Amino acid sequence: MKMLRSALIWPLLAVFLPASSPAGTAVQTIVDFEDGLPPDTEERRFAGQTLYRVVETDNGRVLSATARGSASGLIFPTRFNPAEWPWLEWRWKIEGVVQNGDARLKRGDDYAARVYVIFPHWLPLRTRSINYIWANRLPRESAQANTYTANAMMLALQSGNGYSGEWVAERRNLVDDYRRLFGEEPPDEALVAVMTDSDQTQEAVQAWYDEIRLVR
Repeated sequence: MKMLRSALIWPLLAVFLPASSPAGTAVQTIVDFEDGLPPDTEERRFAGQTLYRVVETDNGRVLSATARGSASGLIFPTRFNPAEWPWLEWRWKIEGVVQNGDARLKRGDDYAARVYVIFPHWLPLRTRSINYIWANRLPRESAQANTYTANAMMLALQSGNGYSGEWVAERRNLVDDYRRLFGEEPPDEALVAVMTDSDQTQEAVQAWYDEIRLVR
């Protein structure tokens, strides 16, 4: 099922989502959750259902994600060209890492928080993705292929519990990361998704996501 998640199901969904490419702006918000989820947000379930809720905080609304032995994710409808929008920014927070999570093992392929960037292809098996993960054992900035498919590359932006309970802001250059991970230029279309999952380890994990946006 994990292989389907990385290589098949996300790209099949992406084919049917509408395009969005506003001109003349320097920042494009994918979702800030102040008005809830975008109307065309799609949820895909793989093992049970991670509970996603938009909740109020002292600093506005954010997305709460709770997984208890489950795996489902949200894919947002905004399509964009990474060459035009190379920078992806967001902030995230976790209650704690998946204690038995280990990106090097199939049985440990669970993450308290991850942000997908999907590069769809008309042939699903050729679709690729960058998985920015809050890892447990991988060192920060280390990368490796997903244990189920080399088309999904895992890149650890945070690792361990050092910043658990704190909001952490991320900023990534998608073009540079794609070149590093796949050794070539990225395709001209991409989408963003989030997922908190613990179906392999059957643990309970909690995360929050906010202010996902693109910058020229």
